[in-house]
Amino acid sequence: MRATTAPLHTLVGPETGGTSPLAGFQEPARPFLDSVPLLDHAVLDKLRADLDNYEEVWRVFVQNFVAALPLRIDRLRLALTTGDLPGAMDAVLSLKTASLQVGAERLAAHARDLELAVREGTRDRDPSGVLPWLAAEHLPQIRQRAGQTTYILEAHLKKASAASPSETRAAS
Repeated sequence: MRATTAPLHTLVGPETGGTSPLAGFQEPARPFLDSVPLLDHAVLDKLRADLDNYEEVWRVFVQNFVAALPLRIDRLRLALTTGDLPGAMDAVLSLKTASLQVGAERLAAHARDLELAVREGTRDRDPSGVLPWLAAEHLPQIRQRAGQTTYILEAHLKKASAASPSETRAAS
């Protein structure tokens, strides 16, 4: 493997005269990702039902997910762009699991896709060369889905508040 002096945020590939560290690695086509529902309302409904009359706990759980989402993505970005394989796996698994807990199915699917790409791409290649490429390829979609997920979860919270104002007051 040849050493590169290019900064991590600069891609060195065939179009820039360099060689991709992913040469020979064929990522699977991912057209199914956008067919996955953005939010599975049944997961949120089950979470709410499991917490019985603890409306505020359910609401805080979802609000905490929304608040932590930018931090999770930034942690993932940092691990990927610095070639930190253990950090990248920890961050992507954290994003995937947290997304599944609130029903953010499409965001979880993108995280799962990145997880598989990290596992496959680093199997016999140097993570410091592969992970920045995967960041460039996957993070824009993950950020976009995170924004959409935040919007729809906040709308879901507002709708739930409007539908049950007496439950919200009783929990206070």
